Amino acid sequence: MEYREIGKTGMRISNLSFGASSLGGVFHSLKEEDGIKAVHTAVDHGINFIDVSPYYGYMKAEIVLGKALRDIERNRYYLSTKVGRYGKDGVNYWDYSAKKATESVYESMTRLHIDYIDLIHVHDIEFADLEQVCTETLPALTALRTKGIVRHVGITNLTLRHFKYVIEHVPAGTVESILSFCHYCLNDDALTDYLDFFESHGVGVINASPFSMGLLTGRGAPDWHPAPAPLRNLCTKAADYCRSKGQSIEQLAVKYAVSNPRIASTLFSTTRSEAVLKNIRWAEAPLDEDLLKDVQKMLEPRFRDTWLNS
Repeated sequence: MEYREIGKTGMRISNLSFGASSLGGVFHSLKEEDGIKAVHTAVDHGINFIDVSPYYGYMKAEIVLGKALRDIERNRYYLSTKVGRYGKDGVNYWDYSAKKATESVYESMTRLHIDYIDLIHVHDIEFADLEQVCTETLPALTALRTKGIVRHVGITNLTLRHFKYVIEHVPAGTVESILSFCHYCLNDDALTDYLDFFESHGVGVINASPFSMGLLTGRGAPDWHPAPAPLRNLCTKAADYCRSKGQSIEQLAVKYAVSNPRIASTLFSTTRSEAVLKNIRWAEAPLDEDLLKDVQKMLEPRFRDTWLNS
């Protein structure tokens, strides 16, 4: 496993990391014991960064992860969770107020059975009033950082330009990390346009969803996927092409995503221990450069197609 520092935080994390959204039953139903075992498998095999949110499964992911973490020494992992996006009784809601952000941090620590959070992110700022994020949410989190309740502060987002706006409108050092999803994968590398900016501000970069929320898989994107049909069709053809070459598009997607040294880590999510081990093998295997070129050429007509979050 390769380890890279998140910006200037001093946290050296595995270039492949565990996203705990699946522990909330976000994508599939789960047995808690399977999810707990998957977390233990990840940490036992060198993954030392885990990302979660109270939004995932409407707190269920944090609760299940907290059960898993009880049996893991605190110095074996770094933990990220989030504030701002939540849900209850099947309804999503957002609250980026300072009061809610502060309360949310303490509530997450209770569910996770920890007494500090390594990295706290403002969740999905494309849904927020960016002025409120700059003048209320982030100051509340930096106050907790001063107290040692959280160690580092960041933001997550689908819309890349929002990262730049927030970083430029808060005091230097406020934002230490960004978490971007679906913008550094086989069909979209738009995140690379912002790497110079992030580095110039000392901001670390975490990538999520190497499979582009299921587009880059042999089974294809789920029905709810917001990608436009032409992109979905091309990704299906690319997956079929990989299969015809005796390869899987999933392996190519993971290896591509973890291979950029300017990105600290790429998050994947699963509740299956065998899938954890498979993703680790894929990350550590050599990159098939010829297959990568062929797939990139196939995807070129819809390259960087994107969609709005929901």
